[in-house]
Amino acid sequence: MHMSIVSPPISPAPERVDASEDSTSSIEGIDLSQVRVESAAVRARLDEELPQVFCESRARIPTTNGQEIFLHVYRNNVDNKEHLAIVFGDSIHSKTLFEPREGETEYDRMTRGAYIGKLYPGRTDSSAKGDLNPVVSNDEPDVLCRIHSECYTGETAWSARCDCGEQLDEAARLMSQAKRGVIVYLRQEGRGIGLGEKLKAYNLQDLGADTVTANLMLRHPADARTFGLATAILLDLGLPKIRLMTNNPDKIVAVEGKNKEIKVTERVPMVPLSWQNKGGFQSAEVDKYLATKVERMGHLLQRNM
Repeated sequence: MHMSIVSPPISPAPERVDASEDSTSSIEGIDLSQVRVESAAVRARLDEELPQVFCESRARIPTTNGQEIFLHVYRNNVDNKEHLAIVFGDSIHSKTLFEPREGETEYDRMTRGAYIGKLYPGRTDSSAKGDLNPVVSNDEPDVLCRIHSECYTGETAWSARCDCGEQLDEAARLMSQAKRGVIVYLRQEGRGIGLGEKLKAYNLQDLGADTVTANLMLRHPADARTFGLATAILLDLGLPKIRLMTNNPDKIVAVEGKNKEIKVTERVPMVPLSWQNKGGFQSAEVDKYLATKVERMGHLLQRNM
């Protein structure tokens, strides 16, 4: 059985993939029954120290649903990608963004987004009274968070192979309602294998493989993502305790970090809207995709919820 959502004292060992009759285990001569799936949580334990993150800039974004978000762009010492934090509400701020930088003027600070309140023509001072991250009442629930990995096909190309676009939209909807929340958007397309390799995996799926088997046939892990950057970004935003929107128990372990830098106080399930009779979409491809995540990757998702 797969691990529970309660984080163990150490990360679980890699699990063996069972090649079913229809898993295309003989394609290209690969014996998939002997290939071990290394989860994100297993690799996360190798990170003795969290990556260093640095918020380069942020800006207010008015959205089409009438809510406003603050989009934060992060740099780091691990890769050259621009990872993002989509912040709902004006009470959550980046420590590294607001740190003074040598030689900058008040106008420079406002230009890169290090200001409190709102910008307006003629404003000359970036500061305002009050703490960057004010103390929240004990009655206030922990901040709702979603750690979301980039999915060009599901978010931009209208793909019905996965529910990634729907998950992103639903997270934004719930955070807009609460007027508080964070989506950490990591640039690790295709569960970490990149868009080009992901499209190859799609072709293998059309030839009969599932999403796990296709990655393994391409000599990739079933899930090549890591989440240390997300942990570091949450800490930079002053969020040591969160409510995490996920169906993936490995993600909970990975986001909490090797030294439990983050505490996930609640797992908020992400049930497809069509399963709740709330619209959404249906396709044979997404049904197989979700079934594989449950059966082979241990995701905590039941259709009759």
